[in-house]
Amino acid sequence: MDSKKRLEKEFRQIDDVLDKIKVVKNNKLAEEFLDTAKRYRADAEYFANKKDLMGAFGALNYAFGWMDAGLKIGIFELK
Repeated sequence: MDSKKRLEKEFRQIDDVLDKIKVVKNNKLAEEFLDTAKRYRADAEYFANKKDLMGAFGALNYAFGWMDAGLKIGIFELK
């Protein structure tokens, strides 16, 4: 799979997870985690539009990391 197709797949995956994330503990920390993940996702789109695939992949990895951390510490769950 080429890099562009892989990036499209990663965007679909992150959008799917963002649609399924539910904030369990409605507090400032949870909102900050979710906001940070969404901002990294937006950064990834910016980089992709600039044809900076490495930057896009990096930003998506950070977004996934913030969501994963939120799940691990129990402030998020998947619907």
